Amino acid sequence: MDSELTNTVTNNLFTINNLWMMIATALVFIMHLGFATLETGLTQSKNTVNILFKNSIIPAIGLLTYYIVGFNLMYPGSDYAGGFFGFAGFGIGTDDVGITSVYNPGYTYWTDFLFQGMFAATAATIVSGAVAERIKLSSFLIFATLFVAIAYPITGMWKWGGGFLNALGFYDFAGSTLVHSVGG
Repeated sequence: MDSELTNTVTNNLFTINNLWMMIATALVFIMHLGFATLETGLTQSKNTVNILFKNSIIPAIGLLTYYIVGFNLMYPGSDYAGGFFGFAGFGIGTDDVGITSVYNPGYTYWTDFLFQGMFAATAATIVSGAVAERIKLSSFLIFATLFVAIAYPITGMWKWGGGFLNALGFYDFAGSTLVHSVGG
């Protein structure tokens, strides 16, 4: 009876952890709307459409490029070079283990991908506020694509992917240091 209760509690905690991570992911997504309204309020009215478009498209571009390249740069597994850089291939490939607690006792592979992908997009949105009214839309979209696909994941790998910051014992509260230092 005790093992059945333990399994039930473990499964419920796993579900609650995943639910909480997805709620946090949704809140980070909504944060993009806050950035959009902040930037719109701080700039000239003629740039409103540009700013709203940038802040609306960044999560879409961010998740797509993070899916294609970024996630495997951030979590290269054993395919890394000295804790500074690694790459485990294009796209996301996981088997059925990725949706169980075997991947991680706290959350699934896909929950981790969505959460980290949304923060990768947030780092690009932080930059968007710094360059509002100062850069062409096409130039910013190229920058944001490369930033989310390459710059943010490499920096994230230094801590979360088993890189040199992790080896040094660096402690990052909810990713705040990495997200905001990379985002500007």
